[in-house]
Amino acid sequence: MSLWVKTNRFVKTIFPNYIWAIPTDSKEVFLTFDDGPIPEITEWVLHQLEQYNAKATFFCIGDNIQKHPAVFQKVTAQGHAIGNHTFNHLKGWKVSLEDYIENTKKCSVTMANHLQNSEPGHLFRPPYGKIKRAQAKALRHLGYKIIMWDVISMDFDASVSPEKCLENVIKNVENGSIIVFHDSVKAWKNLEYVLPKTLEFLQEKGFVCSKINEPSPLDGITIAPEPKQ
Repeated sequence: MSLWVKTNRFVKTIFPNYIWAIPTDSKEVFLTFDDGPIPEITEWVLHQLEQYNAKATFFCIGDNIQKHPAVFQKVTAQGHAIGNHTFNHLKGWKVSLEDYIENTKKCSVTMANHLQNSEPGHLFRPPYGKIKRAQAKALRHLGYKIIMWDVISMDFDASVSPEKCLENVIKNVENGSIIVFHDSVKAWKNLEYVLPKTLEFLQEKGFVCSKINEPSPLDGITIAPEPKQ
């Protein structure tokens, strides 16, 4: 699956079991952050969100949670949602079904071990957006909701300028968009520029930034039957 800044409608059609956006008639969007928690960077993101009374969803790598549990706990303490991004940031296309599922479970266990008075939940985003159908099917049978995106900022790409990252978001956002940023060292140069300006833009346009909740299935989204192989 190639990366588009704005996910192609055809892609959403041929992968109906993945959640690309959350249908809503209200001016509501869903900011998401992948690859944390990372000291200073994730904490900076939390501070920016707080300034705009914005909530978000953080798709965390289990190994980073294990290394930085205090930062992870700050995410949940401030009322944001968390999701599973595997323990070792696995590219699904390159690993077996068994290894992928076990790595995902390991991340969930790590999340649970570092949460206080809450559950790790069942939101999941595949690293790189790459996952085999069999892996996705197995995860759904375990209760996970596979969250993809409607808009990706491309903040992780060093060849993309900060100004272009901002343009990627503000020219493509619409009601119900799931937007991807990265609270990672690689993305920092772009994220530091684009996140405050994105939050300012969304506020000016009357958008509310919400976290992704965990009803089953998500409100307004029908999970289609698994296509035959």
